[in-house]
Amino acid sequence: MYPALPADRRDPSAGSIGNFPAVFGFILDAGSATFTPALKRGRKNRLGGTVPQTLQYRDSVAWLTEHVYPKIRDSVPRFEWELHAPLIAEINHLKRERNAVILGHNYMLPEIFHGIADFTGDSLALSERARETDAEIIVFCGVHFMAETAKILNPSRTVLIPDLDAGCSLSESISPEDVRLLKQRYPGIPVVTYMNTPAAIKAESDVCCTSANARSVVESLGTDTVIFLPDEYLARNVAAETDVKVIAWSGRCIVHERFTVDEIHAYREQYPGIEVIAHPECSPEVCEEADFVGSTSGMIGHLDHARSNQVIMVTECSMSDNVQEAHPELQFVKPCSLCPHMKKISLEKTLDSLRELRYEIEVAPEIRQRALRALERMLEVGRDRVAA
Repeated sequence: MYPALPADRRDPSAGSIGNFPAVFGFILDAGSATFTPALKRGRKNRLGGTVPQTLQYRDSVAWLTEHVYPKIRDSVPRFEWELHAPLIAEINHLKRERNAVILGHNYMLPEIFHGIADFTGDSLALSERARETDAEIIVFCGVHFMAETAKILNPSRTVLIPDLDAGCSLSESISPEDVRLLKQRYPGIPVVTYMNTPAAIKAESDVCCTSANARSVVESLGTDTVIFLPDEYLARNVAAETDVKVIAWSGRCIVHERFTVDEIHAYREQYPGIEVIAHPECSPEVCEEADFVGSTSGMIGHLDHARSNQVIMVTECSMSDNVQEAHPELQFVKPCSLCPHMKKISLEKTLDSLRELRYEIEVAPEIRQRALRALERMLEVGRDRVAA
């Protein structure tokens, strides 16, 4: 139940029903007790979502969203926030109405990460968290392979992604036929597949892994050689930590491959004493220059033990924005390397997805069963290693 909105902060034009401010797409008709839909089709915004013309920044919207803005004020200017807030209020109402849960990856924009996501984190952790809810609908604010993983682990739920074109350079770097040809070339060699792959690739694999547990999964197989797909840099970083021979593919993340050793040296020169925290999708040379290397969850956990009050997270830029609120004591130097695929997900598109139940993710049953086996084998290695 919502608390009563203070009388001096109510927007008379919005109306109210008891203590419930009418800002969620319904307005109270004068002199009646009927509801009138307030969401009308508006113009397309620059990101491709539809902005309802009647969604405005009113006192009632401010009241419902005022707890969010302090978390993102360092990243989102006030004028922009007043465009986001009505969408956040509408989305949060609609997800309750539809019994939906929103999963927000660490690389999402701050207004999504802090404003509408029920759970935040990396893709596997989010898909598992969705299992723990009674939500009928899962909206994955991330990229396509993540939504597929959510569907694999939650086959009875409706899984939506706000933009079908939100892909991944790693995911698109290899095909099922490529995997089958590798298995023919290296018969009997187990295939370890990184989470950043579509369901059809996972289905061709023996076991999946995350960036956090890649070494543990490789060594758990008890073989002297593995095929590791599709991230070349992650494969090389794992190979440097184990005696197992790693046969790598040539896929790379378009965000992490941009970082160079010269760039790290330049940051250290400009910010003496800065702590460099890198993701293992970066090149081995960059990881060698870093003070700490870890998965997105590992990087976030490391911030609690940062040795400097200045930190650079060598990964997608929005992650620094999203953890800033939890670490006001740290100054984040932000190398602005944005993922163009992640940035296809917006508040407007998420609202459209919830309102129109689009775009639904489907995984063929035979693909899902084989991909699920690869995921379950990974989880058998140890859940503590998965989330590290």
